[in-house]
Amino acid sequence: MKAVVTVVGRDTVGILAKIAGVCAETNVNVEEVTQSILSGTFAMIMVVDVTACTIDFAELQRRFTAAGEEKGVDVKVTRQELYDAMHHI
Repeated sequence: MKAVVTVVGRDTVGILAKIAGVCAETNVNVEEVTQSILSGTFAMIMVVDVTACTIDFAELQRRFTAAGEEKGVDVKVTRQELYDAMHHI
């Protein structure tokens, strides 16, 4: 199963490392990533494969949220099928 991780907030050192660390700790594979800094705002979207994740999806969401709070950014993780349905016209 795939998921989409979005990260937005004031740019600081270590945001990417913190979010990638959650992926590594939970056996989530990063398949695609794009990031940009827009007027001091960090913005990143990742497509990840959670098929082999070692924890359930709700706990994964909690860990990403906690990692974001530590870095002062907003992190959301959404299952790919839900994300696709929300953005389909």
